[in-house]
Amino acid sequence: MSTVSMSVDLGGIEMRNPLNTASGTYGNGWQFEGFYDVGATLGAMTCKGVAAEPWDGNPAPRLAELPGSAIMNSVGLQNPGVRAFVDGHGAYLQGVRDRGCQVICQVVGHSIGEYVRAMELFEELAPFASGFEVNISCPNIARGGAAMGATCDGAAEVMRAVRPLTSRPVVVKMAPHDVAEIGRALEAEGADALSLINTIPGMAIDVRTRRSRLARATAGVSGPAVHAIAVRMVWECAQAVSIPICGIGGVATGADAAEMLLAGATAVAVGTANLYDPACAPRIASELGQWAQDQGVSDINELIGAFEC
Repeated sequence: MSTVSMSVDLGGIEMRNPLNTASGTYGNGWQFEGFYDVGATLGAMTCKGVAAEPWDGNPAPRLAELPGSAIMNSVGLQNPGVRAFVDGHGAYLQGVRDRGCQVICQVVGHSIGEYVRAMELFEELAPFASGFEVNISCPNIARGGAAMGATCDGAAEVMRAVRPLTSRPVVVKMAPHDVAEIGRALEAEGADALSLINTIPGMAIDVRTRRSRLARATAGVSGPAVHAIAVRMVWECAQAVSIPICGIGGVATGADAAEMLLAGATAVAVGTANLYDPACAPRIASELGQWAQDQGVSDINELIGAFEC
């Protein structure tokens, strides 16, 4: 067992170790209790994105497997709405937090008004939330479907609207482009931390039918195939901001997580690996602790941003 202190601070969310989960691949935690004790293992868990009112999501098929343990998804943030989410999962999530795992609730919306309403409901109904992750990759229907966080102005507008609504930490889930510039804009508007990257748009065509393998033409690619790109973007963003970063993208081993930390991430979220190896989190946490010990440090924070070119 590692003797290194593994606790980190993700923008005011005090985690006992750097391991988090990526929203959308982990359900709401209870689905993994048969594999390990979620509350006793993770530093934090990020719940599936929830809007003020229920969303149906995209039509099926919504998932396709790709080579190399990667997947493509077009789920469309299906969710039951904040009230039903809290009614259905609140007691369990309070128990998770009582066991020492921080609970991060993800806020989604298709407009500024929807983000505001969702945040207001979470603030009122979710005392178990350690903080909130605002997903700014949602399409803004009022502006033709472009991602809310696709520009500095758009990202700043969302952050400016939700920041006054809570005193709890606000983490922003960023799209995989212009991360340095948009990260600076979010920091200027009061974001406590950033999480990146979200999935990378791609296509998968069935060559026999000449049609998409999913119901939509494009979808988000995640898993080991995007890891090197994610590490690069975490490093770029870390050079531009002073707030903490949660690195996401293809993390399946302790070494993958270590790369994220060296690039400048304070915490690391496991995403697609949960789908094909649902017992992976304890192993990754153990491997990360052993790596830190092998590096000869007494505190994992000594290795954050320690990459040398």
